[in-house]
Amino acid sequence: MADRQLSPHFMLSEFLVSQTAARQGIPNIPSESDILNLEQLAQRVLEPVRSLLGNKPIVISSGYRGHRLNMAVGGAVNSDHKFGRAADFTCPGFGAVRDICTRLNAEEGLPFYQLIREFDQGNSGWVHISWRDDPTPVRQALVIDPAGTRPLTA
Repeated sequence: MADRQLSPHFMLSEFLVSQTAARQGIPNIPSESDILNLEQLAQRVLEPVRSLLGNKPIVISSGYRGHRLNMAVGGAVNSDHKFGRAADFTCPGFGAVRDICTRLNAEEGLPFYQLIREFDQGNSGWVHISWRDDPTPVRQALVIDPAGTRPLTA
């Protein structure tokens, strides 16, 4: 599959890399509709996120995940990753996962479906952000860690 620019700062290939897929020989090839969703995610959500984080580079650790890959990583059955509508990322130049989530959750105009602070103990963890084509974004903000799942509070 040929790589392509999805937005000024994001390439398709960034959303397809998976250590699990490489290790287990799982193909991770999105459909054209999945690619269009990734393009919308990059343009409508991740470009504004990058801007809100001081235009620091975003490192995507998980983007699109085909059905087999999603199963292999233990993803939710209805995961937005399976449709190209979610990305897990960090932004080392901005700071900790906790700080990223606090900043993004405070931005009322950011059209996310879910914002999840995941497993941010110490220097680990990541931010999950998803998007859906909805005129009124849900903006569900959560924390998931060993203690369980709960609302993200400021």
